[in-house]
Amino acid sequence: MPFDARGAELIARVWEALELPGSAMDYHFVLQGSVERLWGARRGEPGVLSALEVFALLDLELMEAAPHAVSFDTAAAPATFVRVSSVPRLIGLLEREGAFAEALELARRLAQFGQGEDVAARLEEKAQALVAEAAAQGGRA
Repeated sequence: MPFDARGAELIARVWEALELPGSAMDYHFVLQGSVERLWGARRGEPGVLSALEVFALLDLELMEAAPHAVSFDTAAAPATFVRVSSVPRLIGLLEREGAFAEALELARRLAQFGQGEDVAARLEEKAQALVAEAAAQGGRA
């Protein structure tokens, strides 16, 4: 995927790359790289955020279906997972937009890869605080 591709061209190239033969790890790096590139382009092209969401979710689904795509397996030790940036990027975006339930769900799913536990705990606290606040406001009406 050439580094000069932006916006719609980048999105089209990602879909093309996912249609080519390759390994799960290849696809992971295509998706993760595209999420980072789209994140960088978001100010000039806000429309790319929907593709960013799709690619980050695809990356998480790929990780769940093929954990070896993001792990270093050795016979002597359990799987060690590489640090993933695509899903945390989406979690942060959802949180900033106020979609705490969706962000929390993704953080919990990411936790199975040894990442996102602290974010999940923070989002859980935030969600509980919002529920308590709504209950308190409902009692005053």
